[in-house]
Amino acid sequence: MNSLKKIMMAIPLLLSIVVSNAQIKNAKTESVKIYGNCGMCKATIEKAGSLKNIASVDWNADTKMAVLTYDPKITNQDEILKRIALAGYDSDKFLAPDAVYSKLAECCQYNREAKVSVKVDAISGADKSEHSEMDMSNHSKTNDNQLKSVFDNYFLLKDALVKTDGNTASLKAKDLLSAIIAVKMETLKMDEHLVWMKVLKDLTADAKSISETQDIKKQREAFKSLSKNTYLLIKASKPTEAIYYQYCPMQDANWLSKENAVKNPYYGSQMLSCGKTVETIK
Repeated sequence: MNSLKKIMMAIPLLLSIVVSNAQIKNAKTESVKIYGNCGMCKATIEKAGSLKNIASVDWNADTKMAVLTYDPKITNQDEILKRIALAGYDSDKFLAPDAVYSKLAECCQYNREAKVSVKVDAISGADKSEHSEMDMSNHSKTNDNQLKSVFDNYFLLKDALVKTDGNTASLKAKDLLSAIIAVKMETLKMDEHLVWMKVLKDLTADAKSISETQDIKKQREAFKSLSKNTYLLIKASKPTEAIYYQYCPMQDANWLSKENAVKNPYYGSQMLSCGKTVETIK
């Protein structure tokens, strides 16, 4: 009787995994150990590791095992585990920063058994050296222009929207998505890294959304959120040249520009100069 009850309880979970896998293209599934204690841990781990239509995480509090399902053309196990580590949870590959772990609720502060070294992933191009924990500040020297391609492609996308060119906007959004995926977050400066983890999910989703349509209205709507998160990222990166954060009162939305002259991406030639510069970032 107990066995039947366990089977019945497992059915909804299995169905949810099947549905999640169906939404992720080229789905690859792996099991890894992630340390934690309770239901709160489960919610945080799964939220941190999951990306809509790209990656999903299902963690079991009893076994400490997580099922990772992801599109290997877009992400990988290491990237998922890094996001989870930065949320406060150790795996056997990556340790959570001590400062983040210490802020977990008392019931979530698991015994830190994962005292193995953190391996720098092969994707980074770095040697496979070992470290006792994630020391993000050491990565800042390796690639000062890590986010340049992301910003450059954002501006090209913005220019396409200014011209009301949905086809070009779609193509530039694909380039932006590729630039986002190519970012080796372990080489980012500490401030950039922390912001990157907060905005990555939405940046990826918005760039993907714009790339998949040539409907200029839909593209402009997604561009609002894309611009908001790019703003947070560019502030953290401290650009060497002035970047202008501009505002459209008609749309109650912002965008970023390399020039102070207003060229509104939400209306194009219909209301090209509608808006104003509200902040200069440098």
